[in-house]
Amino acid sequence: MPDSLRSAIRDVVDFPKPGIVFKDITPILANGPLFRRAIDLLCETTGGRKIDKVVGIDARGFIFASAVADRLGCGFVPVRKKGKLPWKTRQTAYALEYGEAIVELHEDAVKPGETVLLVDDLLATGGTAAAAVKLLDELGADFAGISFLIELSFLAGRSKLAPHTVNSILTY
Repeated sequence: MPDSLRSAIRDVVDFPKPGIVFKDITPILANGPLFRRAIDLLCETTGGRKIDKVVGIDARGFIFASAVADRLGCGFVPVRKKGKLPWKTRQTAYALEYGEAIVELHEDAVKPGETVLLVDDLLATGGTAAAAVKLLDELGADFAGISFLIELSFLAGRSKLAPHTVNSILTY
């Protein structure tokens, strides 16, 4: 079934800028059986560990992480872009190819020792995921792993997430 997921992903050339080939996941989202299979495979990345919270990264990561949390019967925690969370937050900046961005997490979102699974749709350079890991480490989270539907391995984002376990359903 990962092959059916792979064949459903649409390449969009020169989006969002020239030279980029965007991996469009919306065909998976629009197909009930494929979306269900993607969630099944992401749930399997827990390695059988009991998860207290599934953490999703703004914005497409929310789609997958909230479905995984529902399936696992645990809480969902959003990591958002700066200024989007309504309560006390922790924040960290990370580098982009053209500047920097900031992500935030509610400071009470994860209690020390809670087991988390961090989920996002795509691992590219790893900057956003590394920023989320930093925030979760500050809160004392115990990582079951970091899971992605897609990994662009040629961008070496996985290296920024060590020593945590990284799982990818599809690798390009």
